Amino acid sequence: MSQTKAARHHPTTPQDDIKPWFGRKVQENLDALYGVALRLTGNHSDAEDLVADSVSKAWKAIGKLQDQGRFRPWLFRILHNHFISDYRKRSTRPVESSYCELLETDTDDSVSSYLMNQSEDFLRWWATPEQEFFNGLLRDQIMNAIDCLPDSFHITVILINVEGFSYDEAAEILGVPGGTIRSRMKRGRTLLQKALWTQAREAGIVSAETTKEK
Repeated sequence: MSQTKAARHHPTTPQDDIKPWFGRKVQENLDALYGVALRLTGNHSDAEDLVADSVSKAWKAIGKLQDQGRFRPWLFRILHNHFISDYRKRSTRPVESSYCELLETDTDDSVSSYLMNQSEDFLRWWATPEQEFFNGLLRDQIMNAIDCLPDSFHITVILINVEGFSYDEAAEILGVPGGTIRSRMKRGRTLLQKALWTQAREAGIVSAETTKEK
């Protein structure tokens, strides 16, 4: 059979051409997709279903992706929208944690003043080489505190501070203005700083005098 006849009997479509690329891009983001899905649903089974359904929806809508360079935020937006429409009612988040109580309590003025004057992003401090020792010890506590944030703050902090999306990408994923993202991050970080700093002080990692000296 000639190539012309073969092509006529087995035509290729744009989706056929892009399928290998789509598969690679999904694989590159699969762990992150599952991580976000788990944080959203609070349930391993629902997280797996959410990811599978979102990837399926993405494949069906791949022809609508105008810029392949924007695949990652586009894929996460599909996951987030699918969670909102079909999975939100099943969510078991937040986890039971002492951090949830800390987020609901007031912080004294000295701590608030100290935190407001920090020059480094408090949520990234554990990634510095000198803090490597504490990485494994505190990451779970940080994630527990993040899981206690209200929904809008929770997903915003997850996208930016955990998954590394830019503010503009997070705005694209969540379908809100950039200013809203910045406002949510500011409030979310304040809540986290309050809970984590209080917990650190109670654990003896820092002393009450530290805030006064700053």
